[in-house]
Amino acid sequence: MLGSNKLHIAMFPWLAFGHMIPYLELAKLIAIKGHKISFVSTPRNIDRLPKLHPNLVPLITFVKLLLPWVDGLPANAEATSDVPYDTVQYLKKAYDGLKELITRFLETSDPDWLLYDFVPCWLPEIATRLGILNAFFSIFLGAVLSCAKPHSAIDDRKKPEDFTVPPKWVSFPTKVTFRLAEDFQSSILVVHPHNP
Repeated sequence: MLGSNKLHIAMFPWLAFGHMIPYLELAKLIAIKGHKISFVSTPRNIDRLPKLHPNLVPLITFVKLLLPWVDGLPANAEATSDVPYDTVQYLKKAYDGLKELITRFLETSDPDWLLYDFVPCWLPEIATRLGILNAFFSIFLGAVLSCAKPHSAIDDRKKPEDFTVPPKWVSFPTKVTFRLAEDFQSSILVVHPHNP
């Protein structure tokens, strides 16, 4: 911990500006409270982020990790905006290649907290092993996340009514489901706790 009640928080967003910008906005809000931020991304992405207000410069450090090149990834591609949709998979593979560098950074910088995005499924285990508190910060609304499923799960829901019961891949008891919108005659769904 930096001071008696000041934290050092590392942030590791996915390589898309739709993720990096919300992470940066959160970093600014946290830094305004006097906490130190280490914002971790690739050099080209960091160079393309909006400039910080001078008051925040001492509190937000940009940590540049070199993105490893992988076969199929275009030269100088460091964000989803740099690649066609069908090559994002190679950007993901390169991002996974940052595992050793982010681990080394975490070992040497000793943050109190790590906020990470949805992509590095391997990162919470590393942070926990290093004794770093960590949390997934989602840029998505909870309603969107409620529709997410594991890649391996088969989603056979077809009709709007199929979404009014918990999906088969949820392995714990829950009463949270969708319900059909009552004020539309369409198949619009709204998030609402399911009442048995």
